[in-house]
Amino acid sequence: MYKAFYSLKRNPFEITPDPSFLFPTRRHNEALAALYYGVRRHKGFVVLTGEVGTGKTLLLRCLLQLLKDSKDVKYAYVFNGRLSPLEFLQYIAGDLGLPASGKNKSELLLQLAGYVVSRGEKKLTTVLVVDEAHHLSADILEEIRLLTNLETANEKLLQILLVGQPELDQKLDSVDLRQLKQRVALRSHLSALDLNEAKGYIERRLQLAGSPAPSTLFPLEAIAAIHRHSRGIPRLINTICENGLIAAYAKNSTTVTSETVS
Repeated sequence: MYKAFYSLKRNPFEITPDPSFLFPTRRHNEALAALYYGVRRHKGFVVLTGEVGTGKTLLLRCLLQLLKDSKDVKYAYVFNGRLSPLEFLQYIAGDLGLPASGKNKSELLLQLAGYVVSRGEKKLTTVLVVDEAHHLSADILEEIRLLTNLETANEKLLQILLVGQPELDQKLDSVDLRQLKQRVALRSHLSALDLNEAKGYIERRLQLAGSPAPSTLFPLEAIAAIHRHSRGIPRLINTICENGLIAAYAKNSTTVTSETVS
């Protein structure tokens, strides 16, 4: 609707996690590096947490894009944490291309173990990625702990990445899961953007969308108001900026003012 008016080639503030729009703050770079390092160095168990809308899934998409380019990596990506232990194992097996229908838990575990060990003998990497991991039940987290037992004397054979909201940290810190917590090799956390980062975030998105003058479209006063209302959460920044563009377009204005976003 407003793209032609603002000389944009695409919508700059979609809330879908598009890897091409990653804004690499120091924390995001460190988190992505930890995830990638954990997989490539076979560290076994890596955890990433962050509040809703801070970019966890986007970072995960960037990682999976990197892994797709590696011919020695095969991964299962689970994005639904509200599964039973059997459904969880069936999903993993199916995503790895293994027959899962009609198998009980013991059969699935045996099949997964054989698959992971076989790939390990060929120096291939197998990864289990779990998004929305804060929804995982204690029973599934125990199954994950047992999967971390797949190892040689030198390295873990199954690389496990758990990504979720801060409640995941709270679960892992519980007494009942202390055995699992002790196996976490790397742990990262994404927090909200500060004002300077929010400015860079907004302007980078506008540049990638083709804007000829990002700082004119969103002046500093407007960015300060957006940061204040969004509390620095990228997803909320996107929503406020999108609404600001629509409101400014309706006024035939080439600038989104602080009054527009207030």
